[in-house]
Amino acid sequence: MDRLRNKIRDIPDFPKPGIIFKDITPLVRDPAAMRLAVHQLIQPFLGRDITAVAGMEARGFIFGSLVAWDLGLPFIPLRKPGKLPYEVQSVDYDLEYGSATLEAHIDAFSVNDKVLLIDDLLATGGTAKASCDLVEKMGAKVEACAFVVELDFLQGREKLSNYEVHALLHY
Repeated sequence: MDRLRNKIRDIPDFPKPGIIFKDITPLVRDPAAMRLAVHQLIQPFLGRDITAVAGMEARGFIFGSLVAWDLGLPFIPLRKPGKLPYEVQSVDYDLEYGSATLEAHIDAFSVNDKVLLIDDLLATGGTAKASCDLVEKMGAKVEACAFVVELDFLQGREKLSNYEVHALLHY
């Protein structure tokens, strides 16, 4: 994992003073590191009965679509409001600095889907929990959540206590 850890860049005071942003840009710029990250994200789920992969806007699209492609499964984007052209189901949730909404097309999931949720980073867990809520509101089941980076000190995993959580790098 040191190879991946070395591809995560710290950006101090972004998006506001006191925050150290974990920048994945060097990782996604390196094809070998990307392959390694995707390979490590899917390892615990090989041979499992997963039928779809979902990823949150926007960086979850990067890793989620590659995971779906590698597993030969459909990818379902979970989007910010107003981005999807068809009828949507939505869920509102609170963030530490306000509120937000996630949406998916109403036909994105079937009731038999077992979903692997992918994102680049687990911080406070608000977006990940809202994503799980949206998937389940639409009748599918969240099998597990997987992240490239987990900021352990923010205890986001606690909001996901009903789900299996896998993270490659811990800070």
